[in-house]
This record gives sequence, C-alpha cells and structure tokens, in this order.
Amino acid sequence: MNAPAIEAHADEFRTAQFSNGFRIIHKQVDRPVIHCGLVVNAGTRDEGPAEAGAAHFIEHTLFKGTRKRKAYHVLNRLDSVGGEVNAYTSKEDTWLVSAFLPEHLDRALELLSDITFDATFPEKEIIKERDVILDELHSYWDSPVDALFDEFEERLFAGHPLAGNILGTEDSVAGMTRETLLGFVDRHYGTEQMVVSIVGPVEWKRVRALCERHFGARPMRKADLLRKPFQPISPFDVRLEKDVHQVHHVMGCATVGHDHPDRVGLAMLANLLGGPTMNSRLSLNIRERYGLAYNIECAYTPYTDSGVFSVYFGTDAKFHSKAERLIYKEFRLLRERPLGQRQLTELKRQVLGHIALGQDSGNSVMTSLGKSYLLYNRVESLASVFAAIEAVTAENLQRLAQDVLQPDGLSHLVYRG
Repeated sequence: MNAPAIEAHADEFRTAQFSNGFRIIHKQVDRPVIHCGLVVNAGTRDEGPAEAGAAHFIEHTLFKGTRKRKAYHVLNRLDSVGGEVNAYTSKEDTWLVSAFLPEHLDRALELLSDITFDATFPEKEIIKERDVILDELHSYWDSPVDALFDEFEERLFAGHPLAGNILGTEDSVAGMTRETLLGFVDRHYGTEQMVVSIVGPVEWKRVRALCERHFGARPMRKADLLRKPFQPISPFDVRLEKDVHQVHHVMGCATVGHDHPDRVGLAMLANLLGGPTMNSRLSLNIRERYGLAYNIECAYTPYTDSGVFSVYFGTDAKFHSKAERLIYKEFRLLRERPLGQRQLTELKRQVLGHIALGQDSGNSVMTSLGKSYLLYNRVESLASVFAAIEAVTAENLQRLAQDVLQPDGLSHLVYRG
C-alpha cells in the first residue's frame, strides 16, 4: 500500500498527497454528519470539438454500473444507510458529493473510488441516460434566466472552450457514444488531478488510512490538461425576441480569475452593487425606491484564468429603459466616488458575516477546501481570508469599478417578448 508522499497540516485542516498524485484534505469539525466530495479537474472547457456535453454525460453515467456493481447497487450503497450521493459538472470540474453518518465513512469512500475508477458505462444505460439528458436540456430551455446566462457566456467567450454549454447540444447529446465517454475519462481522469475533501467528526488518522486504501493504492494515471488561455473579444449588444413576459437583461464583461489578487475586491464590489442582501445598491435603488424590478443581482464568477462580472435584472418592458439608465447611474457613482470610511467598514462587516455563516454549512466548507487544494495545492486559512478582506481599500474598489463598470466595455444580452 502506498504511503503519502507529502503530508501537511494547519489548525483548520490537514492534507496529504499519495505517491500516485492523488490528494486528500480534511477538516475535523463537531457535526452529526460527514460531508465528503471527490473533485476531478475536468469540465466542459476540456471537451474536444466532437465532445460537447461529454463531461456532464459522464457525471450521469458514472452511477450506471461498475466492474462489481450494477446501477441499482451503486445507488443503494449509501441510500440504504440514510446517506446521500450526487454529482454535478461545471465548466472546469466534476464533483461527486456525499453526506452520511460518521460510521459509514469507509463505505462512502469505497463507493466513490469504485465509480470514479471502475465505472463501465454500459451501452444500454447510455441509451437510457441520453433521453434523460435531452429532457434536462429541454427543461433548461424553458427557463429564460438560465438560458440567458449560458448564452451570455457563449457570446462572451466566443471561440474559446469556456463558451461551451455544460449540457452540450441536442445533436451532441443524441450522438454521444461510449467510446467518446471513455476517451474523455482516459484523457482527463488522472490521479494527480483529483482531490477528496472531507469535513466532519472523524479523526485525521482514520481519514488518511481509509483514503490510502481506496485511492492511494490506485495506479498512477496522468491527465492531459492543456487549457487554452482566453483573450477577450470586443463587447456586444444583442437584443432578441423571445417567448417571455418580462424583459431579461444581463450585462457584464470578462475579468480576472481565481488566482488573481483582485478576486477579493471584485467579490466585494459585486456584493456592494447587487449581492444577496436587500440592502445592496441596485436592490435599494431599482427595486425598493422605484419598484422597477423584482429580481436584480450582481455576480463575480471566477474561473481559473478568467472570470465574469455581470449584472442581471428582469423587468416589465415599459420599465426597461429607465431601469437600465438607473443601473448605469450606480455604475458611474462607483467609478467616480470612492466609498467613505463608514461605507467601507459596513461592506467589510457584511462580507465577513457572509463568510462566517458559510462556515456553518459542511457542504460549502468541503467544496471550498477541495476546490482550492485541487487548483493551487494550498488552502487559505480563515484568518488569511479575513485579512485579505480587511486589506481592501476604497481606492481598490474604485479602481475595479473603473475596470469592470465602463459602459463602452460592457456586453449586453437581452431577451424580450
């Protein structure tokens, strides 16, 4: 059995890397359940021209049988003891996530290892799952907001793999084959591009021993991770007639990604402008003061080497022009006026509070630890995150507003009836 090649720990978490490159990260907390996830550094942007939707299709079919289990036995393995197992795909990674009572850790890790490394992708299951995914695709088309954001990124990243829709297209899903799925797994499911993240009431010694058995003993497998850098394109303004009652409008631009120093400031700027609370600037002005929009929000979505800063709102057609003008007014104020000390202090207090509340979710902590360790082989302590937030100045936020909120640098996509 392979011993860990590297082991490290901090007050908040412990990590190890096995000789096959597989990594684990663990945080021991006093909770009634364990949250465990296996993340693979492979997503939609890693698909070739004939593989649109393959990463997501694999996420579905990993559960459809392994060398020693049929689909029912895969699904029943944790369900039968009251646990949960699920999966999801993003543009850059694939997650297998689970939650269960502490006494079932061995069972859960063995299952995750089995479906990750020994899935067989039975032909008859692929045929059945193809129809399920096509239904998912059609359902997604019935949601104008989901479709709007995906089309916005397709246009914003045009010509780059980040433009790809996670679900693929009707044609690509209909033509998906077992050979395509196996080829993607063979190229991208490398042991050095995987991390298991565990948060729960279990000692590190037990976590390490079980992960060593189920993952560290697997043969080393190299991944073909060659990601094309993104070069921004000219802004666009596209307004389409759709079968919708409201006007749905998203505006934004490409910006920096996960590992850039500005990521903290951009997240704070998004929170200030249109974060999840009712006291954001756009909510107070567009919704509360004028009653022009029920849904209005701002988001910073980072990828590894790029990101998206965007504002979305939905409104009646008769209010659309006024709402758009008022949003631009808020942009101008942020570009021209630095926050006062009281405003900056209140923003930092709010962001710090959101992060602290997020620590109450075992699943959120688990995914955050796993993602950071996967991408950067390190995890920032909570204290260092808080310090980075405290270090942001009013001048930093004003500079970022001048970067991402310039009218001539923004792209627009609008669905209107």
